Amino acid sequence: MDNPISTGVSASLRSPEMTSVERAAIVLLSMGEEPAAAVLRCLSRDELLDVTRVMSRMTGVKADAVQDTIQTFFDAYRAQSSVRGASRSFLQHSLEKALGGVIAGSVLNSIYGDAIGPRMARLQWAQPQWLAERISHEHVQMQAIFLAFLPPEQSSQVIQALPDERRELVLLQIARLKEIDYELLRDLEVVVDLCIANLGIQSTTVEGVRQAADIMTRMPGDRARMVELLRARDPDVVSEVENHMYDFSILAQQSDTAIATIMEQVPLEQWGLALKGADARLVETLLRSMPRRQVQAFEDMRRRVSPTPVSRVEQARREIMEQVRELADAGEIELQLVAEDVM
Repeated sequence: MDNPISTGVSASLRSPEMTSVERAAIVLLSMGEEPAAAVLRCLSRDELLDVTRVMSRMTGVKADAVQDTIQTFFDAYRAQSSVRGASRSFLQHSLEKALGGVIAGSVLNSIYGDAIGPRMARLQWAQPQWLAERISHEHVQMQAIFLAFLPPEQSSQVIQALPDERRELVLLQIARLKEIDYELLRDLEVVVDLCIANLGIQSTTVEGVRQAADIMTRMPGDRARMVELLRARDPDVVSEVENHMYDFSILAQQSDTAIATIMEQVPLEQWGLALKGADARLVETLLRSMPRRQVQAFEDMRRRVSPTPVSRVEQARREIMEQVRELADAGEIELQLVAEDVM
């Protein structure tokens, strides 16, 4: 009988059934901490999160599955050409001798990409508010260069955290960027290195609104009265809490009777928008409550919906949840805010 080892996703898992992320996790776990850390540093934020989540929950893959995975890895490695291109250090030393340090750096950046890129990638773990505070005392030109090297989504969040009077100036400066001279890049490296050195002291973000919503949905007693008491103290915060309490995803945990009533009130076209990218469990819940003759029409309608901006999808979901809350307030449906175990 095979002996399981503590590096697999499940005791019955075999290499051919594994995803590429699971295979990567097994290889990383097999190589030791230092080499694995060197590999992890080369991954993007999403890649790192995906593979480390799998690594953290691995318990008991059969030894032959691990062996198959490692064998596949080395087979792929041996399949690569034995003739390798020049390393960056080789090219750097050669170009510096031929062209000088500044020009050599420019040529290398055109081949390998900007040298600042890997450093900026480490800042993807920083909180936007913290980054905004770190660069708040820099000149607007340096702020613009710094933000131009961040991923657009993160950059937009940092800009949002800047003072109102600075946002327009920074955006205008970013739009004017064309080429960044060598000295400015050196200054940027200093700013980035200081941020990296101080990453460990940034504060931890707590999603208070979401936490409050989760607590309130689980509170016994008169929840509506509690909401109104809180609204009298801070209506804006309570409005955010309610939006989380009545998130679109809670439809997946409603009864067939409640879903049938909701379906009668919401046009099919609106569902088509709202269900773009929705969880499969929610779609199954809706289909289960429909008459069979309606299911096909519903599926056809979903397939006809063209690619849609996220803002329109979110708007459609908000509008549906407003109708759901009205039905609940009128007593026409009993809304279940927390998923309950079924006996």
